[in-house]
Amino acid sequence: MINSKEEGERKLRILHVLRAPLGGLFRHVLDLSREQIARGHAVGLVTDSTTGGLRGETELASLAPSLELGLYRLPMRRQPHLSDVLAQAKIALHSRKLAPDIVHGHGSKGGLYARLPAFLPGFGTPIRAYTPHGGSFNYTGSKMSKKVYMAVERMLERVTDLFLFESAFIGRSFHAQVGATQALVRVVPNGISPAEFEPVLPNANAADFFYVGELRSAKGIDIAIDALAELRKRLSRCPSLVLIGAGPDQNKLTAHAAERGVADRVSFMGPMPARTAFSLGRVLVVPSRAESLPYIVLEAAGAQVPMVATNVGGIGEIFGPYQDRLVICNDAQVLASAMATMLDMPVEQRQSEAAALAAFVATRFTITGMADSVLAGYREAFDHRGAYGRARAPSFVLPSQSR
Repeated sequence: MINSKEEGERKLRILHVLRAPLGGLFRHVLDLSREQIARGHAVGLVTDSTTGGLRGETELASLAPSLELGLYRLPMRRQPHLSDVLAQAKIALHSRKLAPDIVHGHGSKGGLYARLPAFLPGFGTPIRAYTPHGGSFNYTGSKMSKKVYMAVERMLERVTDLFLFESAFIGRSFHAQVGATQALVRVVPNGISPAEFEPVLPNANAADFFYVGELRSAKGIDIAIDALAELRKRLSRCPSLVLIGAGPDQNKLTAHAAERGVADRVSFMGPMPARTAFSLGRVLVVPSRAESLPYIVLEAAGAQVPMVATNVGGIGEIFGPYQDRLVICNDAQVLASAMATMLDMPVEQRQSEAAALAAFVATRFTITGMADSVLAGYREAFDHRGAYGRARAPSFVLPSQSR
């Protein structure tokens, strides 16, 4: 293990642990890993071997040659399971063999695998960092399961050196559901690249509205379909909606569109890169019930894509001074009204509003800024480890949500 003075003079050995190589969490880890490698640090990844699909495999294959600490894949289940014991043992032994300076867990399962070994003699040397990415803090299932997840989070807090919350919203959720912590806490928002601030214009035959992301309940797509049915009643024509992505609820959503009488105006397309998807619609609809700091909203904002979005999670942090454009979730009537307003708005005004949001996002949500802040957090963790040992620093007060 290096000390804080040496940390500023030589490269770090950083091991990122996550479960599924897909979605925004995976993108965050990829971006962070590439930035850390570019700055001369030795990086390794531990991830699930059963998920990710072709896109995940392609991304990992592209990154693998640059991973000085290697790519280690093994089966990881989403829900708690007895197989977690074997997976945990393998990951702990793999980590100890690599002798990393930092073990950085991402998501609930990645956070568990990265931090639990710190309780064991001989395994507690690395700095343990944790980025929840929503995870169990956005869980809306049974109350008993929620209590168990929070009990695990409280236990793991004791061996966590550094919390890196991707949004102030998740930081506040942590304090509300887990309690105060003496670990270092930093809010480090996700970021996008300079190329992603280039505008994307819709195709000539683009749909009126479109959605990009996973097809599952938390995303509120059923409410978007309900809103479309409401617009069919209000307007002389029914707008079109294209759903881009994949997920467990596709069949349910297909049936729901038929039940609401808008199946002829709703089409499904498989997953594709966000900037390719952005040309397929004129207004992006983000009807989410729960989020942390969604990349799709950041990417759409950077590409100057007009949006109708719900005010959940950290979306308000992305919109900043333009939060009044956001709507409440789970209300098809309100969402329909916001969508109708977008349809009526002159194209020039829609683009002007989108450009203003892009300018704001460019000041706060960049990959470079994200990587700088994460590495600064690591450095502070080394300093406090040396100064306080396991006593750690005083707790950090989370900022209130910006207005």
